[in-house]
Amino acid sequence: MTLFDLLFIAVCLSTILTSLAAISTAVRGRGKQALHILKTLSIGLALYMGAVVLTSVALPRRVLNVGDPICYDDWCIGVEGVSRQPSRENTSFAITLRLSSRARHVSQRENGIVVYLMDDRNQRLDSIAGDTAIPFNIMLQPHESVTTSRIFEVPAAAHIEGLVVAHEGSGVPINWFIIGYPAWFRKPTIVRLPS
Repeated sequence: MTLFDLLFIAVCLSTILTSLAAISTAVRGRGKQALHILKTLSIGLALYMGAVVLTSVALPRRVLNVGDPICYDDWCIGVEGVSRQPSRENTSFAITLRLSSRARHVSQRENGIVVYLMDDRNQRLDSIAGDTAIPFNIMLQPHESVTTSRIFEVPAAAHIEGLVVAHEGSGVPINWFIIGYPAWFRKPTIVRLPS
C-alpha cells in the first residue's frame, strides 16, 4: 500500500464524516452552515481530483522488464518468459506469466486484469483464446504463486513495443481516484519484451 492509497482512504473517510456533519447540521435547522460545510467539501474534493488528473498527465508510462512484478496491493503479475516463433506471415509469442500473492493471512484474487501486446503504432494485439490457460482471477492463498501463459499471433511486419497489463471491466474503476495510478491520461504499465 502506497502513501497515495492511504491518502485516498483518508479522503473517503473525510468525505463521509463531513457529509454526515452537514446532514446533522441541516437537520438541526442550520441550513446556511450545512451549505458552507458542503461547499468546503466540494472545493476539497475538486482540489484532490485536480491533483489526480494532473499527475496522470505529468507521470510517464511505467515501463518494466521481464521478471519485474506489477502489484495491485498484495496481488502481483509478472512476465517470466517469452518465446517467439517467427514465420513468413506471422510471429507467434508464447508469454509465461507468474501470478502471486504477497498477502500473509488472506486468500485473494484480482478481477479485470487483461494483457495484450502493443505495437509501435499503439495498436492493441489480443491473445488467442485458449481453454487451458489459468485465468488471471484465480484465487490465490497467502504466499501462493502459479504460472499461466498467453499465446499471441501477430503479423510478421509488426514491431512489438511490449506487453501491456491493465484493468478492464471490473466494476468501479477505483484507480481513477488514486494519485499515481494508470488512469485518465496515463497509459497502463508496459513490459518490454526481449528482441
